[in-house]
Amino acid sequence: MTPNLNMFSLEGKTALVTGANTGLGQGICVAYAKAGANVIGVARRSCEDTAAKIADIGGNFQEIIADLSDISVIPQIVSEAEKAFGRVDILVNNAGIIKRCDAADVSIEDWDSVININEKMVFFLSQAFAKGWLSDHKGGKIINIASMLSYQGGIRVPAYTASKSAIIGLTRELANEWSKHNINVNAIAPGYMETNNTENLRKDEQRSEEILGRIPAGRWGTPEDIAGAAIFLASEASSYVHGFTLAVDGGWLAR
Repeated sequence: MTPNLNMFSLEGKTALVTGANTGLGQGICVAYAKAGANVIGVARRSCEDTAAKIADIGGNFQEIIADLSDISVIPQIVSEAEKAFGRVDILVNNAGIIKRCDAADVSIEDWDSVININEKMVFFLSQAFAKGWLSDHKGGKIINIASMLSYQGGIRVPAYTASKSAIIGLTRELANEWSKHNINVNAIAPGYMETNNTENLRKDEQRSEEILGRIPAGRWGTPEDIAGAAIFLASEASSYVHGFTLAVDGGWLAR
C-alpha cells in the first residue's frame, strides 16, 4: 500500500511559534512554511531574518513583537494572531532562556526570569489557545520544547533544569485533560544544538569536546534537524500521539 504522505501536510493550517527570531524557533517556522502553513512568529526582537527566509520560499509569515517574560501580553498575542490569519491551529512553545550560575549563588530575580518564560508562559499561553479550541470543538496541536536537561540534572543551570523537567510533566498533564477534545499535546527534547543558548559551551573547547564525545552522531545538532519532528507532531500523522516527548538528540540519551 502506498503511504499517504498528505498526512504530513500543513496546508490550510496556521502555526504560532514563540522565540521565532533565531535558532530552533526560526528553523521550525521555516519548516512549517515549507509544509504549507501560515506562520506567526512571536519574539521580543524583530523576526525580519525569519520573515525573509519564508518569503524566499513563497510562504506567509506575520511577526508579533511581545515580551514573553510577562503573561499579561497573552491577550495581545491571541488577538494579533487571529487578526493575521484567523484561527491558530498549532502552538509551538519554543521561547526559552538559560542563566548559568552556581546553585549556591542563584538570585531570586534570575530564578524567576527563567521560570516565567520557560514554564509559566508555556502553561498560560497553551491555556489561552486551548480555551478557544475547547469552545469550537475543532481541536489543535501544542508542541512544547523540552531539553536533555528534562532528563538529566546538568550543572550550574538549576532554574533551567527545573523548568525543562516541568515541561515533560506539564505535557503529560495537559494531554491527559485535553486528548479527548482532539487536542494533541506533545514535546520535543532537542539535544545539544547550535543555538544562542549553547554558544558559550561551543566556544569552550574542552566542554565542547566532552559533549561531542558523548553524541553518537558525532556533531552538534542544527535547527534543521528539528524540522521533521516538528512537522510530524503538528500534522495529522501524529493524531494518536498524546503526551509524548520526542528526543532529537543525535543519540545522546542512548549513550
